[in-house]
Amino acid sequence: MERVKKIFWLIHLSVWTLFTLLVFLQLRSDTEAYWRSTAAGFIATCLYVFYLHFYLLTQYSGKRKGRGYWLRLGGIALSGPLPFLFFHQKAVDFGDYSMYFFTTVPIFLFLSWLARITETLVLNTIRKEQLEKQAVEAELTNLKSQINPHFLFNTLNNIHTLVYKQAPTAPEAVMHLASLMRYMIYESNAATVPLAREMDYLQDYVSLQQLRYKNSPVVDLQIVGETAACSIAPLLFIHLLENAYKHSPGRLEPGDLKVRVEVQNGDLTFSVQNPIAKKPASSLEEPGGIGLPNVRKRLALLYPGQHTLTIQDSGDTFTVLLTIHGLHVPTHERQAHLLHH
Repeated sequence: MERVKKIFWLIHLSVWTLFTLLVFLQLRSDTEAYWRSTAAGFIATCLYVFYLHFYLLTQYSGKRKGRGYWLRLGGIALSGPLPFLFFHQKAVDFGDYSMYFFTTVPIFLFLSWLARITETLVLNTIRKEQLEKQAVEAELTNLKSQINPHFLFNTLNNIHTLVYKQAPTAPEAVMHLASLMRYMIYESNAATVPLAREMDYLQDYVSLQQLRYKNSPVVDLQIVGETAACSIAPLLFIHLLENAYKHSPGRLEPGDLKVRVEVQNGDLTFSVQNPIAKKPASSLEEPGGIGLPNVRKRLALLYPGQHTLTIQDSGDTFTVLLTIHGLHVPTHERQAHLLHH
């Protein structure tokens, strides 16, 4: 904000310098003997009227312009020609006074009003964008903060079960959890992470969940395309995969959960499909009150107009299909797009 104000002052200085040069060049070409004092008086009147009204408008910015404003404005208008009369060395007559009162003063009162309105509009627009950006960042931080406790709560329940049964896979589960938490705490604070790293995180999660099953891998995870070529917002897919586990039958056969990640022409497609448990369960739309609504909000904030999220419930299977477009767009351009929206 301070930088913008400095730019405005540089604009003021540049415009007045150019205006002064033009006035002196114009009057110098005249045959009038007192052209220097005439030019100085004219410039002094313009500055006097312009900045007195400019700061008067600053004092009444956002306020109703009552009697006090109009009285001061009248004082500026009536006293406006005085600097000219002070510098002018010729005999003062009513013609000089009336000319500057009826021409110069009203013009520069209007110009000062126009300058004040323009600066206020620009500064308010910048403040609004900064507030919107702060609001978006605060909401994203809040949504991301919901991920860690939700995920940790479910995972610790799984490890508690393994420890209770004295399963030999319990230490391995703890190591997997440590790896996942390391990513969530130290790496996911960035705006984006390499898609390949996010896929490693999902594979670690799948390995941790697989410890609950005696069968061969119950997740058929396919990754197609060059995942190292693009970046993605961190922790975006974990709820979708966690949702699939939560609402699947307790007994899963190999390959029952189908997860596919495909990168093609800058577009990312993530799909997850799971069988639906026959017993009544909480709504698939709101696992724990956080899952899919959280994903929808983050997508709306991070990729506005840049994604599609499709959910299909056939009665036997539940499928979520997410497509994000333009992942090759540089990060700074995507953040500018986010700020605009």
